[in-house]
Amino acid sequence: MQVYFDNAATTPLREEVIAVMHESLRDTFGNPSSTHGFGRTARTQIETARKSIAAHFNAHPQEIIFTSGGTESDNMLLRCAVEDLGVKTIISSKIEHHAIIHALDFLATKGCEIIYIPVDHHGQLDYDALDMALAKDDSKKLVTLMHINNEIGTILDLARVAASCQKHKALFHSDAVQGVGHYEIDLAEIKIDFLSAAAHKFHGPKGVGFSFVRKNSDLNPFILGGGQERGLRAGTESVHNIVGMAKALELSYANLATEKEYILGLKKHLIQGLKNIFPSLHLNGCCGDLAKSTYTLINVCLPVPAEKAGLLDFHLDLKGIACSKGSACQAGSNIGSHVLDEVVPTEIKKHPSIRFSFSRYNTKEEVDYLLEVLAAFALTSVAS
Repeated sequence: MQVYFDNAATTPLREEVIAVMHESLRDTFGNPSSTHGFGRTARTQIETARKSIAAHFNAHPQEIIFTSGGTESDNMLLRCAVEDLGVKTIISSKIEHHAIIHALDFLATKGCEIIYIPVDHHGQLDYDALDMALAKDDSKKLVTLMHINNEIGTILDLARVAASCQKHKALFHSDAVQGVGHYEIDLAEIKIDFLSAAAHKFHGPKGVGFSFVRKNSDLNPFILGGGQERGLRAGTESVHNIVGMAKALELSYANLATEKEYILGLKKHLIQGLKNIFPSLHLNGCCGDLAKSTYTLINVCLPVPAEKAGLLDFHLDLKGIACSKGSACQAGSNIGSHVLDEVVPTEIKKHPSIRFSFSRYNTKEEVDYLLEVLAAFALTSVAS
């Protein structure tokens, strides 16, 4: 049996998305910058997709800039804020995605002050400390905090952070890669200045995403060349990917309520089943709190001896179960999770932690199979 529980890393494409991408690849091959009919047809598809995406967030179409995905969006927005907008101080946390963390490391070498706001053992931000950092001095500031943590699922209060930034006249960027398509975000109501998203997290294609850049933000081009994407990102647009992303987002929000309820049911079922097998397990962050964590994943520390942690990974893979020890972007690395290092108690860290993440394509039968495999492993491997 093959079971895919690594949807936080990437999701399978919906059949409807494949269909519109295939049609676009076959019929709409003109360069969108060309002025003849073939080019105008491609341009129309791009602008229709832009309008569709913007509508889901109550944004203006010109505020949607197509990119290659979340990492590009994060990098360009942080660097442009410093280089173009005069940001001197960036406020963040140490449990951000590496696309943020490494960008901040780079900007620190360029003289930018980086302030990290602490999080508690649930991964919850210290909002009072954020307010203090914002009020520290009169330097131009940017806050960058992710909406949904990709490893432990903790949800950021976007409205609260946005209000704090407005109060202190700071800019606010959110890496919303794990939230877009899974949560509604009204950008007319919540005053986020910049936002990053990636299509492959909500059953769209890889290699495409978008940045929300609030109008009148005064950013300069971050890729030079042609005049595509309001002059901010040169390069011929990937029409079929953009069309596929728009379709994936449309279907995600059209089915949001029913799919959320269904996926949450799988998460509850897995948590209860794991507790039955491993009474002393530890749910990392607040992924066991259904009100404070995303419904799409859990991150659990199992009471398995450290020397058998590698065997657990091998055993699950041998049984056809795909899951993750952390962010997929760290695959092949022996470095532990920087997120878990921040939130997991020291005595827990000697045991293996695994992230299971879900989508509409998972079933209760797959969860039961996972529990069966783990129960068999536990008979000989669980720490006393």
